[in-house]
Amino acid sequence: MKKCIVVSGPTRFAALAFKDDFTASIRKVAQLGYDAVELAIRDPRAINVEDIENLLASLNLPVAAIGTGQAYGDEGLSFTDPEERVRQRAIQRVKDHIALAARWQTQVIIGLIRGKVTAGTPRELAQSWLVAALQECCALAEQQGVNLVLEPINRYETDLINTIAEAIELIRLVGSDNLKILADTFHMNIEEPSIVESIKTAGPYLTHFHIADSNRWAPGYGHLDFPSIISTLKEINYQGAVSAEILPKPDPETCAGATINYLVRLGL
Repeated sequence: MKKCIVVSGPTRFAALAFKDDFTASIRKVAQLGYDAVELAIRDPRAINVEDIENLLASLNLPVAAIGTGQAYGDEGLSFTDPEERVRQRAIQRVKDHIALAARWQTQVIIGLIRGKVTAGTPRELAQSWLVAALQECCALAEQQGVNLVLEPINRYETDLINTIAEAIELIRLVGSDNLKILADTFHMNIEEPSIVESIKTAGPYLTHFHIADSNRWAPGYGHLDFPSIISTLKEINYQGAVSAEILPKPDPETCAGATINYLVRLGL
């Protein structure tokens, strides 16, 4: 398993240790000793891809996954928006992420960009939009050799796909081998009866893993049982990244340093 943490550019989303200076944050991640970085990129067309590639290569730092949530949080793009033009922009944006992921040999996270059931839209209709969007994106992902990773998110942030079981059912409906699961300890603590058992259930689909403690601070600052969580990941032979998506408290460098020190103590 690779020790990893999320880096983003400026965004409204709060649970990010690093979200100010993009390139300086990537350097800091390498300096702290992380094995990989997860990059949250709102719009791949708005970044200098070659400059970032050169920086990552100089630091020998692979990209474990590309996050897409800022396209929803900062621009309102989603697969289930009532307006078709917005849904189409969301699909095109994820296709742009897939092209970047193919270039960087990584995967694309489907988090809040999937959307929610908005007022006046029947749940069945929103679900059909979501399935159709994922099928279209997965078709390109299959061609490019890229996985999309669906993140179950707690009920206070979306009412579509809150649990591991719901994610597995959606994967069945979409029908693509390139649609996988990202499990997140913060969301599982709210939605799952047992985090350990849910990890085991997700095992065959699990290609990315987020950690945050019960209060979304760095692991060790809340009440989650991370020794059991990491032990379960080892038990299922999980080989992906363990990526911290955490609040920058008490400050970015302290929480990022505390996270990697804690993961090392747990044997990663």
